[in-house]
Amino acid sequence: MKILILHIKKYVIRGFLAIIPLALSYFALRILYNTIDQQAVRLVDKTLGFSFPGLGILLVLVFLYLLGLIVSNVIGKKFFGLVEKVSSRIPFIKTTYRVGQQLSTTFSIPERQVFKRAVLVNYLKPGIWTIGFVTGSVIDKKNSGEKLLKVFIPTPPNPMSGTMVIVKESEARDPGWSVEEALNAVISAGIIGPEELD
Repeated sequence: MKILILHIKKYVIRGFLAIIPLALSYFALRILYNTIDQQAVRLVDKTLGFSFPGLGILLVLVFLYLLGLIVSNVIGKKFFGLVEKVSSRIPFIKTTYRVGQQLSTTFSIPERQVFKRAVLVNYLKPGIWTIGFVTGSVIDKKNSGEKLLKVFIPTPPNPMSGTMVIVKESEARDPGWSVEEALNAVISAGIIGPEELD
């Protein structure tokens, strides 16, 4: 009976942790939709004398597109840099903002294809493995043109801070995990992630 309770508890917690990013995304979209839909639709109806179903969703998509354009230019980057500085000084907002920032960074990584594959490398001493991401390779001319891997080792829970090491290909172990699975393990500090090694 005790084993069954522990089993249920374990997977209920995992299910809860897995739903957090989805819930945050849902609430963010709901707030955007409600805010824009209620205000903008009233404004359009008052100004032009008409509105139609789905206008709120269309306006949200246009808003996100314009926001993406703004964030991509120099002025937008400076503005969001300022927002980050201000939010880092307010305790509760600081934590929430960083979680959102980490999720945003994680979702944008596959788009930029920064990491080629996930590997395990010895860290600090033999027998201690850490998750790393192959970002490229170099040829060691002094050792018969041996191929070396450039491996980025992230610092949990932020996958964009860490250190880069160069290792022999034979010293990098393939765990059989996708980049996404390994990233989930890093961000959650090992709470969420694969349970088996190849």
